[in-house]
Amino acid sequence: MKTILFGAAVAAAVSLASAQTKPAAPGTTTTAKLEAVAPGTTAVVQTSKGSFTIRLLPEIAPRHAALFVKTAKAGGYDGTTFHRIVAGGIIQGGDPLSKDPAKAAQYGTGGLGLLPAEFSDRPFTRGTVAAARRPSSVDSGGRQFFVCLRDQPSLQGQYTIFGEVVSGMEVVDQIGQTPVNGDKAAERVEMKVTVQEPPPAP
Repeated sequence: MKTILFGAAVAAAVSLASAQTKPAAPGTTTTAKLEAVAPGTTAVVQTSKGSFTIRLLPEIAPRHAALFVKTAKAGGYDGTTFHRIVAGGIIQGGDPLSKDPAKAAQYGTGGLGLLPAEFSDRPFTRGTVAAARRPSSVDSGGRQFFVCLRDQPSLQGQYTIFGEVVSGMEVVDQIGQTPVNGDKAAERVEMKVTVQEPPPAP
């Protein structure tokens, strides 16, 4: 029973936006403007608690990986915070609204509704990085992402995996210990994301 309830809590936590959030208007997805991500591309996420590195997985979620890279290169993640924590479950961040502390009540509603799902058979293991979405639609991923603190098989087929933590998982665990009010972080853990692309083939 605890496992079932925990899975439901995590699923609720990563479906972040209010049910009142309007879906994106037709033609507002960013897929046509995205550049392909080279296999081997990584992203370093720097925080006050240390840094961790994500290896992107464009082979299974090309559009989500591309949107992440585009957002990071434009500085879109810099100054955003890990605004939602499920202890032992996930840490979540990347909402552009979280750059502004005055908009705390809206955290979890920004940067969604940009991409359709790109599901795969890859399991939701510890260190998995996946796209958050609106609770009303699997096809509403965007700039928000979450990292699994432990295996989460209940999330399979509900969220798009586009990366994995390859170093610094102990930092992710520390962020996961951030004090919370419910599942909302009680203190800011801001991030800065730097993309590292592999050298071109000779």
